[in-house]
Amino acid sequence: MSGFMDVVFNINNLTATIRMAVPTALTAMGGAFSERSGVVNIGLEGMMLTGAFSGVLACQITGSPWLGVLFAIIGGGLVGAIHAVFTIGLKADHVVTGVGINILASGTTTWLMQVIWNRKGASELVAGLETWSVPVLRDMPILGTILGTHSPLVYISFILILLGWVLMFKTPLGLRIRMTGEHPEAADTVGINVRAIRYFCVILSGCLAGLGGAYLSLAQLNWFSKDMSAGRGYMALAACIFGGWNPLKGLGASFLFSFTDAIQMRMQTSQMRVATEIVQMIPYVLTILILAGAVVRSRPPAALGEHYESGHGKG
Repeated sequence: MSGFMDVVFNINNLTATIRMAVPTALTAMGGAFSERSGVVNIGLEGMMLTGAFSGVLACQITGSPWLGVLFAIIGGGLVGAIHAVFTIGLKADHVVTGVGINILASGTTTWLMQVIWNRKGASELVAGLETWSVPVLRDMPILGTILGTHSPLVYISFILILLGWVLMFKTPLGLRIRMTGEHPEAADTVGINVRAIRYFCVILSGCLAGLGGAYLSLAQLNWFSKDMSAGRGYMALAACIFGGWNPLKGLGASFLFSFTDAIQMRMQTSQMRVATEIVQMIPYVLTILILAGAVVRSRPPAALGEHYESGHGKG
């Protein structure tokens, strides 16, 4: 029992939790914006994967990991735009479109990796983002070990999530977004351009998922590998729903998922005699259980997944 407690409760696990929560939390916030506006976004996985690939490719071409991050955001945003065109412009089924985007992103990135790098499993190494060591914070006991030294994207992401919460709940634009997802007819009546709000939110969700993908390929690793998002887009959607479509609560849910992921990784390197397959299942089983409970207890935006045609020529 003490061996299990040592594996679960230690500073290394907490540090890893912070590190691994970032891509899920960023993508969960993207999902929150998309779904608050009324558009279901199953395609977060494909947007994250596209961002990871675009970041590595741009980094190799330019030699700059920060330009790689920029192009990862653009790549994710372009895939978000595709999702928006189909779901908002062409009024296709949101779930079907999202699944199609995930399949398209997986196949396209795998094919391009073989064309560009002539490799099937992983790309060539590129220059990754260096870690930041924050003065004062790094010297604090315990807290300095957990938060003092990370990729710059960790600190930037926490700031973005806070700003995302402010935007969604403390600004007129956030009110318009929430109104669009709850009652698009009422929003249209008071002059809100429902179509423009939804396009903005879906594209923004792609940009945030792309940034999450850049973290995977340019901060955690220095290369792109086949399907490297590994289900994190679906975890992000679960975190989004479990967090009540709230960026800050989505961050908390991401911490929970990442903590279980950190535990399973540590259990694989410990002396505990547990089958590897069972250990690797832990984060995904938890995701399914939490998502099942969240779907039952949470109340999604009232117009989520519904198409809307404006009576004023805007929707």
